[in-house]
Amino acid sequence: MRKKRVLLLSEGFGSGHTQAAYALAVGLRSLDPHIQTRVIELGNFLNPVIGPLIISAYRRTVTKQPKLLGTLYRRQYKKSLNRFTQLALHRLFYKHTKQVITQLKPDLIVCTHPVPNAVVARLKRLGLNIPLYTLITDYDAHGTWTSTEVNKYLVSTVEVKRKLIERGTPSSRIQVTGIPVHPNFWQTYDRSELQAQFDLKALPTVLIMGGGWGIMYSDDLLSYMTRYRDSVQLIYCVGNNDKVRERMLADPNFQHPNIKVLGFTKEINKLMDLSDLLITKPGGMTCTEGLSKGIPMLFYEPIPGQEEVNCEYFVASGFGEMLESTETINKWFKIIHEPYTSVQHRMDLMNKRNQQYNPMECSRAVLQLMQ
Repeated sequence: MRKKRVLLLSEGFGSGHTQAAYALAVGLRSLDPHIQTRVIELGNFLNPVIGPLIISAYRRTVTKQPKLLGTLYRRQYKKSLNRFTQLALHRLFYKHTKQVITQLKPDLIVCTHPVPNAVVARLKRLGLNIPLYTLITDYDAHGTWTSTEVNKYLVSTVEVKRKLIERGTPSSRIQVTGIPVHPNFWQTYDRSELQAQFDLKALPTVLIMGGGWGIMYSDDLLSYMTRYRDSVQLIYCVGNNDKVRERMLADPNFQHPNIKVLGFTKEINKLMDLSDLLITKPGGMTCTEGLSKGIPMLFYEPIPGQEEVNCEYFVASGFGEMLESTETINKWFKIIHEPYTSVQHRMDLMNKRNQQYNPMECSRAVLQLMQ
């Protein structure tokens, strides 16, 4: 019997969209080993020269002109990609998408980014007869995600479902599944063993993340934390931003045995387990990973648009707080020095997580929809 095939299409505009695709793929295979999955960042795959240049330009805009992104996000908030835009995208960058789909012969397509979602929706309108599921990888429902050709929306919260319904999407085409995270984030590890693995001491530990593109080195609050370096271990994860890492390693403020500056790592799940506090930009995937670990979170410098909405959701839900001043740092660094208070708070978050979220729910939903 031929194995079922799931094609997951993403884009490299930030790492969260593709991480969600891989998490869903791993979850599907763990539930049913007979399923074949393939994850593709479609633009880079079809345009290996031009694709990275476009993503690099987007990255510079995020870094240097975040307000511009916020303006564009709000201006297009209730608008789906119109047919002219879809045609232009297809002609300029995605004209070979149909050949890729024909060659791979998937039984189902899942898109974790709005652009490939719009491209596949156009192909369905022109006759492609393959179910299209859209996994929205934030805690908001921007109009660019929506299309009448989508068979099923997989969304993070009831609030996102409500927003889609307000835009005219039938409730029957929306399922609240949560954003999938890799099954590793549902495992727990022995803290003392992790401390030995990462050469860390039995001290309160703070994990500071800036997403796959790295933290903003100019942020004074991130430097302020180093004042606690004699009593708190600080782990800075700067992703693929090698330039930021080099500058930090050369800065005397970060040259201390209790400070580690890491580049890209696949062991964020372990680093969250051994940490008492997560300080991060509020990307949808990172926040969901923090949620799955029940770790308290502080959010800094949300990119105007979806990161602001992500931040609002997690603050309102009690899983995090905005990092607005040195007083916020002082407050939380005091909490993690009080073992009983820190442990009790994390237990409360774990209980709340168990009531609201299961990392395999999205994979189970897709599997059931395929049957």
